[in-house]
Amino acid sequence: MKTLLFKKLEKNRVRCGMCNHFCTIANNRIGLCGVRENREGELYSLVYPKIIARAVDPVEKKPLFHLLPGSTSFSIATAGCNFQCTFCQNSGISQIPQNPPNSESTSHFIPSFNPVFEVTPPKREIPGVDISPKTLVDQAKKAGCASISYTYTEPTIYFELAYETAKIARSQGLLNIFVTNGFMSQEALRIAAPFLDAANVDLKAFTDDFYRRWCNARIEPVKENLILMKSLDILVEVTTLLIPGLNDDPEEIKAMAKFIANELGVDTPWHISRFHPDYQMRDRGSTPVNTLIMAYETGKNQGLRYVYTGNAPGLDSENTFCHLCGAMLIRRHGYATQNFVTDSGACPSCNTKVYGIFQTTPA
Repeated sequence: MKTLLFKKLEKNRVRCGMCNHFCTIANNRIGLCGVRENREGELYSLVYPKIIARAVDPVEKKPLFHLLPGSTSFSIATAGCNFQCTFCQNSGISQIPQNPPNSESTSHFIPSFNPVFEVTPPKREIPGVDISPKTLVDQAKKAGCASISYTYTEPTIYFELAYETAKIARSQGLLNIFVTNGFMSQEALRIAAPFLDAANVDLKAFTDDFYRRWCNARIEPVKENLILMKSLDILVEVTTLLIPGLNDDPEEIKAMAKFIANELGVDTPWHISRFHPDYQMRDRGSTPVNTLIMAYETGKNQGLRYVYTGNAPGLDSENTFCHLCGAMLIRRHGYATQNFVTDSGACPSCNTKVYGIFQTTPA
């Protein structure tokens, strides 16, 4: 399928407009994500509609704690990603186009922005099962899901499939969710916005050095897109995976919490998740629980109303409380929930409005 956003250049080159890498791609070459190919001056998606993962998940697994708590979300992905995080927990599918199984290569890092691709890539079959957008929506409804999540890898790289599916889903009364690194172009985000109800955005750290060194990306476009999402009336929740020794400095955590509170709003939920060794980052242990608690308290001290700890079941910080009267709004243990929020989205004790979506709107 021809991609939605690209610009023709001289000598049959194209510039991809889907994310903030803005790759310049020579004829018969692919971009950094590994799934967009220049064919005679036209840019094509190699993953439409190749689904590599499907599952019915609790919406809390995304994690989204303020969208239809206790509901399920039909979760889909294709192979590929426009980041190359060395700590990726889904590298088995996100990094396949760059590092196929049994490959000796361990990275595809491009040291400059915006990258120019001139070298012919090896011919690789991208795995997946062809499933049309309509069929995906039908499967979601049959499974009793209230939403479709574009997740596991990065929805930006299979944007055309997500976009076509989201339009149908909206017409059938289903909500649409992006679980994303937030590095899409602003043009792509504006195209998706009319059909995008919510997004959980990974704010992976609060330094550009971290993004460049460990993700092959940059932080500023992510911050700008977070602000844009809020202005477009998309429900936004933020997740940060705290990695020992890399992004867990108290001052950095404070700066991140301050950005969320001041630029996105104190109602914006912030999920602070525990790191476990994975992929190419196995040189450090899991995040100490005390670090999670410190970050939680930092977020609350900066005025954030909804701060959560993740990957550490049993902490009281999994629960949602009314920011005004302190009443329990949603009790959680793992993915099990007990929801006390009223149908109108308010605290049952003091009727204070709770940030989020708590009932669906008929199609």
